[in-house]
Amino acid sequence: MKFTRRFKFDASHTLPQEFGVKETRMHGHTYKIEITINCPVINGRAIDLDKLKKTVQEEVIDKLDHNHLNDYFEVPSAENIAVWIWNQLKEKLQDIYEVKLYETENHWVTYGGE
Repeated sequence: MKFTRRFKFDASHTLPQEFGVKETRMHGHTYKIEITINCPVINGRAIDLDKLKKTVQEEVIDKLDHNHLNDYFEVPSAENIAVWIWNQLKEKLQDIYEVKLYETENHWVTYGGE
């Protein structure tokens, strides 16, 4: 069973010149994260939702929410943030399948799912 939970955080960033003139100015997003877990259903439940929420809150949201992402990433692109989220969670959520990070409603990246 694949189980997905959505989270969100707000943060600002600037990107290098090669991303475009608009992106070199400081700007912010309300990022949405979808964390997908691939695990068996046991007694009618695929995952301990409280554990999932607590882990993502502590390992990702508390660190990035309302911060300037350039303080954490050399290049705070959606691609780099998604890989970082995966790495933050993979030890604590061994059944993690995929991280999907929405920078905007029309722009997102997916990491994992292999």
